[in-house]
Amino acid sequence: MKNFNKLFFVAGICMSSVSYAQTSNTVVSHIVKEATENSQLPTLAHELLDGIGPRLVGTPQFDKAGKWATDKYKSWGITARQEKWGDWRGWERGISHIDMVYPRIHSIEGTQLAWSPGMKKPVTAETIILADVADSTAFAKWLPAVKGKFVMISMNPVSGRPDDNWKEFALQGSFDKMKEERTAGTEAWRNRIKKTGYTTKTLAVALEKAGAAGIITNYWSQGFGVDKIFAAYTKTIPTVDIALEDYGLLYRLTENNEKPRITIQTESKELGAVPTFNIIGEIKGTEKPDEYVMLSAHFDSWDGATGATDNGTGTLTMMEAMRILKKVYPKPKRTILVGHWSSEEQGLNGSRAFVEDHPEIVANLQALFNQDNGTGRVVNISGQGFAKAGDFISKWLEAVPDTIRHQIKTNFPGSPGGGGSDFASFVAADAPGFSLGSNSWSYGNYTWHTNRDTYDKIVFDDLRSNAILTAILVYMASEDPNKFPRDKAELPGNSNTGQPGKWPQPVKANRHGGFE
Repeated sequence: MKNFNKLFFVAGICMSSVSYAQTSNTVVSHIVKEATENSQLPTLAHELLDGIGPRLVGTPQFDKAGKWATDKYKSWGITARQEKWGDWRGWERGISHIDMVYPRIHSIEGTQLAWSPGMKKPVTAETIILADVADSTAFAKWLPAVKGKFVMISMNPVSGRPDDNWKEFALQGSFDKMKEERTAGTEAWRNRIKKTGYTTKTLAVALEKAGAAGIITNYWSQGFGVDKIFAAYTKTIPTVDIALEDYGLLYRLTENNEKPRITIQTESKELGAVPTFNIIGEIKGTEKPDEYVMLSAHFDSWDGATGATDNGTGTLTMMEAMRILKKVYPKPKRTILVGHWSSEEQGLNGSRAFVEDHPEIVANLQALFNQDNGTGRVVNISGQGFAKAGDFISKWLEAVPDTIRHQIKTNFPGSPGGGGSDFASFVAADAPGFSLGSNSWSYGNYTWHTNRDTYDKIVFDDLRSNAILTAILVYMASEDPNKFPRDKAELPGNSNTGQPGKWPQPVKANRHGGFE
């Protein structure tokens, strides 16, 4: 009789497993079908990126986008709310007009940086290059020379061609020579700034105090090791970023003492302290409503362009995955949440605030999946140092169609690194947050934080694959009968000190920022 009961029990488990597998296969096939035959991604992208535009924290466009997202979720039958977590410096972009007026007329491609102060009227002035001085004392003596001039504080670009061009067409010797010149130029410019006695940020303030007419930068000249400038640190004069080609032109003219003059007119408005918020969507769980699976992407962007790949694509992936899940899996076992975070660009502030404000969710988080590095298909998933991550994520990935799964490289248990996006806020609180790392599509050296980050850079086939992958991972994590364990893997030690590796510690959110 005992053997019979044992056999009956085993048979019951097998039948249950078969039933679960059949249910999983059905839901997964419905996810793929909905994503393939009824994709909303192009429409969502157009409405968010073309219609609303950039989403700099503290701007009216961020508020408008937040209302759009919550309304969109509600139209799909998904509960959604804006969750205020702090205040930020309110700012509204106006026009940016930059023209070279001497030695010839030329319209310059460029724009004011975020939080640049507005100008009462256009200013025409000569350009001057940041001097290469011996030390801070020599710089102090040179500083009066900037009065009434636009100061160029970025290095002269060595080449305007992408490295892919060089690899394809150049002789190897030419390519090597260019890279050597670029490396040497970068190091020389870094030292030039260092010898002033200022950082890039404090340098702008010093130039402003010395009477400069404005600050001119070039993002690409900072792309190989020199501090990048994403926002204005000036309070009364404009800070503008000029495209590589035009910056190089002005630099060469100035360097050759041809005394080019440019006219700059920028307009903007200071709006004081404004509330900022995360957007939280929810599909309530039926069996374990107090356990959670999360989708995650930051909602804010820089505003030189429309933030298509940073992080419009992550936002769209998570919205589309939520839409699909609500349609084909409306009664999940665990509660499904989506977090669209604000102020990621200023230090993961929105997600850090959520972690601080919701310890009950963090403590009962089954898994969080975050995407934030461009339009490409997901090709990397790390276990973030959780000892059992491989057991769970590998099992969840088995349900993903092979055409998507076979492209993904996994690293288990991995280590809790890569703190450049919002999953790190959760990992630092010992919660299982995972990054869906995407194929580059020249993200880091083309679209990231530039005026090229626009709708036309989206690869919708890759985005659709990411929405399918995310929806399936969330579904599998929700259905898993076991709770994800938080055992930590032993981290590799420091080879120099012999000290064991350390997990990241939580960092408090900056809840009242932007007024530095």
